[in-house]
Amino acid sequence: MMATLLNAADIAARVPHSGSMCLLHALHELSDTHVLCSTTSHHAADNPLRSASGLLACTAIEYAAQAMALHGAMTAAAAAPAHGGRLASVRGVELHTLRLDTVDGPLFVRAERRAGDAGQAMYQFTLSDERQRPLVQGRATVLLRPP
Repeated sequence: MMATLLNAADIAARVPHSGSMCLLHALHELSDTHVLCSTTSHHAADNPLRSASGLLACTAIEYAAQAMALHGAMTAAAAAPAHGGRLASVRGVELHTLRLDTVDGPLFVRAERRAGDAGQAMYQFTLSDERQRPLVQGRATVLLRPP
């Protein structure tokens, strides 16, 4: 059993998403370079990313983007609070499944900041199942908004 540092309400207070669009349910690990979250929102019938075909694996990019936003909010210096950002690019995405809603158990979302400065951040991300099998992997660049 993993320790929970933040629950869904705590996460929603720190990311620019609300209601059912706040996809992450728990924060388990946090460091200067990475964040690990979990969720069961991929099973929700009212998941706003669900299409007529189900919850397609490409929606993992939004899960990863929310983990990156949470990491930025949690690691911002008190003197220089985070002002949000925009996903600028996603590269090297590998889909190891077609849909996320068919995955049993929780999803785990790991985002690791690989490089960056005051204007941008580059992350490596992985969504995996409870057996730690990778479902979706890739890299993303976030452009940070100036204060």
